[in-house]
Amino acid sequence: MNRKDLDPTSSPYAPLGMQLRRFRDATGMTQDEFGEVISYSGSYISSVERGVRRPSRRFVEIADKALATGGTLALMLDQLEHSILIEGFPEYAEREAEATALRLFQIGVVSGLLQTVDYATAYEQAFVRRGTVTQQQADERLRFLIARQEKVNRPSPPHVHAVLDEWCLRRPIGGPAVMLGQLARLEELAARPNMTIQVTPIGLGENRPFAHPVTILTLPNRSLLGYSETHQRGFLERDAETLAGWAREYDRLQVEALPLAASLELIRAVRKEFERAS
Repeated sequence: MNRKDLDPTSSPYAPLGMQLRRFRDATGMTQDEFGEVISYSGSYISSVERGVRRPSRRFVEIADKALATGGTLALMLDQLEHSILIEGFPEYAEREAEATALRLFQIGVVSGLLQTVDYATAYEQAFVRRGTVTQQQADERLRFLIARQEKVNRPSPPHVHAVLDEWCLRRPIGGPAVMLGQLARLEELAARPNMTIQVTPIGLGENRPFAHPVTILTLPNRSLLGYSETHQRGFLERDAETLAGWAREYDRLQVEALPLAASLELIRAVRKEFERAS
């Protein structure tokens, strides 16, 4: 049997994979045998152990239980996610995947769930050039974003109401070619029945209700969960009274934003400006 050596520096998830292999080896089971126990393929387990695949939350919880690790793998996953994502965001992302409705407001950058891969890549590469994150961390954050998008774009998707500040459309992330693809993507998403996209014009000035990006989730039990963030950390908001205030402000934001048709017209107009610049 060919047994590949593991490199703990090969990816952010390689240390977790090495620990999984140690636990599995202690039982005497092969990858295929362990896969039969937990209903995963041996190839999936191999990719996790080699650090080339991010393990799902469900997988590590099942593996922890089957291997009697005391929750070690789940704890490692928590620590890894916190190392590549700002504080508060991993928990938010888990709840986002369950939500029946999402209300988003974004300033300066198109909301992650609406981003193209090229746009997201260009944005992450700027962090790498500045030395804020490593290339591996940037790649992992991109994979995490794509996984979030896939969860939200499930067969019975939640309704997404996104309000974007006009500067989100005009800030040239990645240059004209990338922006052309991103703006075309917004037009495509706006045509979906579960998507509503509005734009707050720059001329709204100080009358814009929110000064920071805000997300309000409606969960399956109809409760609300809020999320906002600064440059360094994210904040989850669960207080019902506070969230009721956020919801009222979001209602006002919808009224102050351009109507749907006018928002789409502005997106197209900005796209034509980038076409002329390319």
